[in-house]
Amino acid sequence: MSVMNDYPHAELSELSRSRLMRASTASLHTLLYKRGLRNTFIQKVGSMNRSAQKMVGQAFTLRYIPAREDIDVVEAFRDPEHPQRLAVESVPAGRVLVSDCRQDDSAASAGSILLTRLEVRECAGFVSDAGIRDSEQAAEMSLPIFCARPSAPTNLTKHHAVALQQPIGCGGVPVYPGDVLVGDGDGVIVVPLELADEIAEEASRMEAFEAYVLTKVRAGTPVIGLYPPNDETRREYEEYVARQQDA
Repeated sequence: MSVMNDYPHAELSELSRSRLMRASTASLHTLLYKRGLRNTFIQKVGSMNRSAQKMVGQAFTLRYIPAREDIDVVEAFRDPEHPQRLAVESVPAGRVLVSDCRQDDSAASAGSILLTRLEVRECAGFVSDAGIRDSEQAAEMSLPIFCARPSAPTNLTKHHAVALQQPIGCGGVPVYPGDVLVGDGDGVIVVPLELADEIAEEASRMEAFEAYVLTKVRAGTPVIGLYPPNDETRREYEEYVARQQDA
């Protein structure tokens, strides 16, 4: 029997969502690090999509414990209350299904059928610190998929699903229901929901400044005094922004 806690249903604003869609996980990690949060990057998990897929969505969590041979048999999937199946059918549209598989990628945590169901239900993404099976089909999906690697064995061989919507650890990072997950080519960052709005706003400014810095670097400017900026660089950037606003 699965356990689902009644966590608050606070929603990420559309403004913050759009800002985070434009922010890199690298920038977000830096901003969280400035606030003292070091452990926010899900380890050993990467994108499985063939084309680049950016992901932003709040976490809907699924927790596994190690499988036991007398319980985790193929017939277990016939149980309508099986937590993995319940997760796939109950995760709201726009949320990311996050699986805590104890960083054991020797078995899958989903395959093409369940991932397709999530795609049809308009979920924002799938994240797991285990593997996925049917990886070639998964690679062609529009659903953003982040996991450890392709892995053919069914999850029942290693993973026993036990609970929905509880705090979990994914890739060594704590994930609470409702936290914001951002994924790109570098991997997945977990942003605590209570920080999401201010991080999104600051990320927007940071990305704009770094775009300016890149143009300067391409033009031959040395990075010392440019990044991080000294007083002269700050002044030049403020003048640059003013000119852009007047244009």
